[in-house]
Amino acid sequence: MQSCETLYERADIARADRPIRLGSLLFTMVEPRPGYEVAYNRWYERDHFYSGCMIGAYTVSGGRYVATRAEKAKRFGSGSMDLSKGSYLALYWILDGHHKDWDAWAVKQVNDLHAAGRMFKERDHIHTSFYNFDAEYNRPGSTMPIELALDRPFGGLVAFIVDLNPGKTSADLSALLRARDLPGDVALTGSPLPLDPTSPKDVPVEVNDRAVFLSFSIKDPKAVWDSAYVPLAQAIEESGIGRIAIASPFIPTIPGTDTYTDQL
Repeated sequence: MQSCETLYERADIARADRPIRLGSLLFTMVEPRPGYEVAYNRWYERDHFYSGCMIGAYTVSGGRYVATRAEKAKRFGSGSMDLSKGSYLALYWILDGHHKDWDAWAVKQVNDLHAAGRMFKERDHIHTSFYNFDAEYNRPGSTMPIELALDRPFGGLVAFIVDLNPGKTSADLSALLRARDLPGDVALTGSPLPLDPTSPKDVPVEVNDRAVFLSFSIKDPKAVWDSAYVPLAQAIEESGIGRIAIASPFIPTIPGTDTYTDQL
């Protein structure tokens, strides 16, 4: 085993050599019901973000993002998802090799929170699913690892949920993206993992033929939406890999404030 001094002298560290590696992620896109936007935002950032996920063993990091009317105006998709819903997105990175450990803890924890009356009823899950980390993409010249993406104050991110065509997998999507110059600074692709059957019933069971693409950008991604992300989505669909269920930009929430709750 090489020393830390030697390992971190390198400009870039291969995934296999990273002591902390992203293995899977929780993607949860939620819509607060009308009139409950402020209360939902406060509950999530001040209680559930931590009690439901961050305090769990093997949680690497977490982040919260929002799509205001400005971001939603940029959305598009095939019609399999309601583009007007899903104002808030939370992402959680789970340590490689420990997805089952984390999931077992999370199911028990959330069921305990339900029993304690600490879950927020006035909200709807639009897309909540686990994804296996499949591939990382970096801007040329960058050594930014995907593991740090939720900790860096990016200007925003873009999420594509792709309904895969029969016979196609996330590996096909990953191969297509590797062959392109991608917008953003660091990105990932992921393939679906099943939810535990004992998960709370307010989380709908998702179909398992979807893939995810997440692209993090220093600049607000809306600035290059039409020139970069729309053509990328078109290329995915024209390749025959799948249809875009939803393509959406998001911006970071501002913790400790009610900012954006009146702009959904």
